[in-house]
Amino acid sequence: MTGMSVALATYAGLPEGDECTVALAAALARLGIAAEAVVWDDPAADWERHDLVVVRSTWDYTLRREEFLAWAGTVPRLFNGADVLRWNTDKRYLRELAAAGVPVVETRWDLDEVPADWDEYVIKPAVSAGSADTARWRREEREAARAHLHHLRSAGRTVMVQPYLSAVDAAGETALLFCDGEFSHAVRKAPILTAGSGVQAGMDQDADPREQISPAQATAAELAVARQALAAVRTALGSGDLLYARVDVIPGADGSPVLLELELTEPSLFLRHAPGAAERFARAIAALA
Repeated sequence: MTGMSVALATYAGLPEGDECTVALAAALARLGIAAEAVVWDDPAADWERHDLVVVRSTWDYTLRREEFLAWAGTVPRLFNGADVLRWNTDKRYLRELAAAGVPVVETRWDLDEVPADWDEYVIKPAVSAGSADTARWRREEREAARAHLHHLRSAGRTVMVQPYLSAVDAAGETALLFCDGEFSHAVRKAPILTAGSGVQAGMDQDADPREQISPAQATAAELAVARQALAAVRTALGSGDLLYARVDVIPGADGSPVLLELELTEPSLFLRHAPGAAERFARAIAALA
């Protein structure tokens, strides 16, 4: 493994990568593998000189999705691969997973009007990250919700509308992290949407609620949903080559877990929340050499 070189793709707003990128680079170094963060759209980047390129914090891709996917198609030995990225960067993949029998949060697509049969619901675009352009609305906020819906539609964006499942207020989301197809660890993510707006203000000195992460013990039911979703991906793409995957689930109306999102592109891996997680991912990368 000594002499191997790995590029960890990031974006210009975070040239050194996120904390997971830093932890992963350190874990790779302990294996004798040189790893560096490289901005994905840097014209000076020489991807050919690296043995592997691992997509990490490329968090501006939603603003330039086609450019990002075109870049991915030119990079040799990219993980996750360009076909995975194209499939996963548009949340319409949820329709395929639902059709395959995966329990997915009920989703209505490209509505002309906001729903009248849900007390609370979430409106978001199919291409987005970090809850951008996403908001939670109550039935009585119909006019504001309609303006949000029509704003996204008028911009030519595919729009998703989902019921707000109130159990998430107490339970939060569970993120299950998989490394090379094997379960690694789980974390609990605090609720981030407040009624009538998007990401809520933090409760502790304006801390971003997306940073309110804690280690979690995945339940058998959550693991079953995650594995069912990943099996459906293998069927949809004809390949099981996923270096990393994050499966986000929340309690459904009956308390059983349902899939909220399947993150195969540039998810936070929450490596510092699980002892040995960075080493597991580093060993999986090393095995690809």
